[in-house]
Amino acid sequence: MDARAIIAKLRGGDQLSETELAWFSRGLADGAVSDAQAGAFAMAVCLNGLGDKGRAHLTLGMRDSGDVLRWDLNGPVVDKHSTGGLGDCVSLILAPALAACGAYVPMISGRGLGHTGGTLDKLEAIEGYETRQTEDVFRKVVGDIGCAIVSATGDMAPADRRLYAIRDVSATVESVDLITASILSKKLAAGLEALVLDVKCGSGAFMRSPNEARALARALVETANLAGCRTSALITDMDQPLAHALGNALEVREVLAVLCDNKQGRLLELTAELAGQALVAGCIAETVDQGAKRVRDVISSGHAAEVFARMSAALGAKDPLNAAGLPNAPVQRPFLADRPGYLQSMDGVAIGFAVVEMGGGRKVETDRVDPSVGLSEFISLGQKVDCGQPMCVIHAADEVAADRAEAVLRANIVIGDGGLETQPLVIEKVE
Repeated sequence: MDARAIIAKLRGGDQLSETELAWFSRGLADGAVSDAQAGAFAMAVCLNGLGDKGRAHLTLGMRDSGDVLRWDLNGPVVDKHSTGGLGDCVSLILAPALAACGAYVPMISGRGLGHTGGTLDKLEAIEGYETRQTEDVFRKVVGDIGCAIVSATGDMAPADRRLYAIRDVSATVESVDLITASILSKKLAAGLEALVLDVKCGSGAFMRSPNEARALARALVETANLAGCRTSALITDMDQPLAHALGNALEVREVLAVLCDNKQGRLLELTAELAGQALVAGCIAETVDQGAKRVRDVISSGHAAEVFARMSAALGAKDPLNAAGLPNAPVQRPFLADRPGYLQSMDGVAIGFAVVEMGGGRKVETDRVDPSVGLSEFISLGQKVDCGQPMCVIHAADEVAADRAEAVLRANIVIGDGGLETQPLVIEKVE
């Protein structure tokens, strides 16, 4: 096998074999494939695709590039994954809520990718929370508490860890094949029995159209089920942020408002729906409505918050339920409407990259993330505003960064004269 020959074959539009994709996955893991070759491979996949069989072969090759966990627990091993969007901090609520309902959730998560925030970056905004853990610690926390949210260990799906970082900085994020292989290689390596997927659709998603989102959802569901993991997907709206905040510490505050204060809204609504799906897949609930009610109950009772606190403390966090202890940006400036009307639309990708530009994400792999920056108190689509009314609050490291963010917001938010009929939060289910 030779990386150059595999890349040339793919570039020429030929389908790669299972053996070639398994070899390339091992090469990503052990260094036989260089960064330049990995980037060229990712670009060739973006341009030409792998086909259904090739996608499945790459997924399993990346899964098998490292350890695959096996569990012996007194309950179902389930998980959820989102394809990424603005203000999407569901995982931080869903994992402890499922654990409070009797499921076990070994959640292997990722960092920010493109314009979207990453679950690990959000958790690391909590002082002391350590997402890099050994397999022994990961197993103990899951077994004792019911859930743990960590990065993949060095021995789990190492091929994905390498390719994930390269995709983020080489403009090769938006590929059904690469997204599928990345998500499922980690999830399947975690030894799941059931998985529910949240495939975002809209102006702030990687898949902007319903057809694109449906294609990704079907690819994920078909590949995971072929690998023996019971999987379904929801296609959900991402024409606006899910929570009212974008940015790591700001989104953790939104999570704590749900867990500790039972804050209502789209974030809690989608968390309950996804968790209900997961509880049905794990045979804990008979119907999604029944499962969603159980999740709302463990949140409103404080049980989910207790599990979140125990999990976070076990992974090093200090005072994880204290929102006041989260980092604050030096500059906090309201972004004001320049005319009266209704919020008609926003370019979610542009707004997400504005947060990255402020330091809330990475432009190159070695960038350090500033957990304090972002946007908060974002108003909802269709909401009426008066001239001079705040539409969100900019949190920046300095005035220059705040000015740049304000310019992006001004150019990518549309205020119109009429009202707006928004699409439902859950657009479609794919099984």
